[in-house]
Amino acid sequence: MDAIEALHTRRSVRKYEDRPVPRETVEKVLAAAMMAPSARNKQPWHFVVIDERETLVKASRINPYAKMAAQAPIGILVCGDLTLEHPSGYWIVDCAAAVENALLAAHALGLGAVWTGVYPRDERIEGFRQLFDLPMNIMPHSFLVMGYPAEEPQAEERFREDRVHWHRWS
Repeated sequence: MDAIEALHTRRSVRKYEDRPVPRETVEKVLAAAMMAPSARNKQPWHFVVIDERETLVKASRINPYAKMAAQAPIGILVCGDLTLEHPSGYWIVDCAAAVENALLAAHALGLGAVWTGVYPRDERIEGFRQLFDLPMNIMPHSFLVMGYPAEEPQAEERFREDRVHWHRWS
C-alpha cells in the first residue's frame, strides 16, 4: 500500500478479531510512530503497550470513547515527556504526529485502530496516570486501541474546497 492510498483508506476501527497481534508487528507500528517529526527533533514521546485483558478492561473504563479496548488485543498509551519538550507546549503536537504515524502504520500492516483522546481531559489524564503509575513529568496524550479488524468502515472523500484558501483568506 502506498502512502496516498493509506491516507485515503484508513478509517477508525472499533471491532477486532479475537487473535493476538505479534510483538514484531506492534514494534513496527511503534517504530513508525517514532519517525514522526517533532519540534527541534526532541521526540518527547513514550509508549505504554498493553496486551493484558484485565488492564485493557480497566483502561476502557477511564475513557468513555475507549470502551472497545475491553475486547481488543492491544492498547497503546501515547505519552509526552515534559522534560524533553522544547519549546514548551509542543509535546502535544509532537505526540499527535506520532499518533497519526502509528495509525497509518497499523493500517498498512493490516491492523485496525482507533485514536481516543486523553489530553486535555483531567479525569482521563489522572485515570491513566494512576493505572500505569506514571511519573509527574509523563503526560498521557492519547490511547490507541488496535487489533485485526472485524469490521471494514468505508472511506469517504473528505476534500472540501471551501476549506482551502489560496494566497489569503478571501
